[in-house]
Amino acid sequence: MLESLKKMFSGNEGDMPVSTGSKPDISREKSAELYEKAKNYFPGGVNSPVRAFKSVYGTPLFIQKGDGCFVWDADGNQFIDFCGSWGPLILGHNHPKVRDKVTEVMQNGMSFGAPTALENELAELIIKNNKFVEKIRFTSSGTEAVMSAIRLARGYTGKDKIIKFEGCYHGHTDSLLVKAGSGLVTFGETSSAGVPKSFAQETIVIPLNDKDAIKAAFEQFKDEVAAVIIEGIPANNGLLMQDVEYIKYLENICKENKALLIFDEVITGFRLGFEGAAAHYGVKPDIVTYGKIIGGGLPVGMYGASAEIMGHISPDGGVYQAGTLSGNPVAMAAGIAQLTELLRSGFYKELNNKASEFAESIQRFATARNYKLKVFHVGSIFWMAFTDKDKIQSADDIDPASMEKFKVLHRELLNRGIYIGPSGYEVGFVSAAHTKIELEKAKRAILESLDVVFRNK
Repeated sequence: MLESLKKMFSGNEGDMPVSTGSKPDISREKSAELYEKAKNYFPGGVNSPVRAFKSVYGTPLFIQKGDGCFVWDADGNQFIDFCGSWGPLILGHNHPKVRDKVTEVMQNGMSFGAPTALENELAELIIKNNKFVEKIRFTSSGTEAVMSAIRLARGYTGKDKIIKFEGCYHGHTDSLLVKAGSGLVTFGETSSAGVPKSFAQETIVIPLNDKDAIKAAFEQFKDEVAAVIIEGIPANNGLLMQDVEYIKYLENICKENKALLIFDEVITGFRLGFEGAAAHYGVKPDIVTYGKIIGGGLPVGMYGASAEIMGHISPDGGVYQAGTLSGNPVAMAAGIAQLTELLRSGFYKELNNKASEFAESIQRFATARNYKLKVFHVGSIFWMAFTDKDKIQSADDIDPASMEKFKVLHRELLNRGIYIGPSGYEVGFVSAAHTKIELEKAKRAILESLDVVFRNK
């Protein structure tokens, strides 16, 4: 059985007989009831905007449980999950070693606002196996880690301005909720109500993959730039993979201008490999930020740097940052269990090979059918884009009209038991819990759904 699946998995998908019929919509009755009730309590009925399903068909699914590579909604529908809590569940849902470690630690209490030995244990696990950080500070989220990294960069350099890139998302920090204005090099314009213009004007927004823009920014704001911040591999607005040469250029121009290079690895950290995008590119950022993956998906974040730079954080230095839940013992326990598994010999090779086979088999099918679709992937991250471009490296390269096709794809996949993020700009994640059998089922569901999408092209 497994051998036959392997053959199908690696064969010529263009020869596969694939159904082109739409599937009936799954029942969302209970989810819809819960959503209507939630509207009484939360803005838009949700606690994070993308959950509202505004970009796709139907009401949000209220998830009831997850196990392995599966989630179940309130109506009892089962899905193969490629969202994984937006990436951090690299071992899958409810992993027994993570669950057991959390359960064990919880017996002794769940929050103290005081140091525990678990913080030391997780920190040692990270620092001993990640050459890009010498000291770290735990936070409660990736957003908080980035906010603190920006403050540290300003405190360390004595400069105020930050350069970010159009198409990169770094959490909902005021100074980073900005978009580009008109022109090559612009002050950021607020992309959210409630963000003062004065905050946005400390942020310079430039296009990705444009050396002239970064050079002009440093020339225009000479001796004012504290840091350049970029996602390790931009993955919040599609999967915008940058050339190694461009990332090394950023590293060098930062050094020349005595600015810090910050890698936001909330998505890529510990996902591409234990050392994330920094190792992938062979670039040493000055500060790195990480997210929930270091806590098994629980609320946690982290930023780290050299001992010299981190020495500016209070109480050693004058840059203040604090948090009652920083280093929370439950999150630390989950992180110890998860990262220990990631250090297992061959873990990333096996996971990344599996994800690569999955993505490439979908691409072969689309190519054989002459479908306008590209499946971009790196490590265990993938993104399906309705385009014929071989490279998409900036937000402007994405055709907004293509999202209409994604809406159809998303509905067809849900009706076939496949759960992906409810936005065509979001990436998908393969976890260690996805076996080749489940990936084969998911792949065939995707191929069927693509036939539906392109049937009336």
